[in-house]
Amino acid sequence: MILRVCYLNSNHGFKEPFVQVGSVVNPNDTLCVLEAMKTFNQVKSEISGTVTAVLKSSGDPVEYGETLFIIDPT
Repeated sequence: MILRVCYLNSNHGFKEPFVQVGSVVNPNDTLCVLEAMKTFNQVKSEISGTVTAVLKSSGDPVEYGETLFIIDPT
C-alpha cells in the first residue's frame, strides 16, 4: 500500500482550508491535496452537496480507498 499525507489547510502552505464542515461543493471542486513522494494530487468532489464531516486532519497519513469526507448530496 502506498501511504499518502492529506493536506487540508494553510498550515501546510495553502492559503485557506479547501473545505470545512458546512462548505457547499460542486463536482470538480478541490477537497484536499494528497502528497506521496513529493507529488501532490488534488482530490476533487464527484458530486454537489454540503460537507457534513471531515474525517482527517492536515498531516494525517491516508491509505488508498480511505474515506476522507462525508458529503450530503443536494
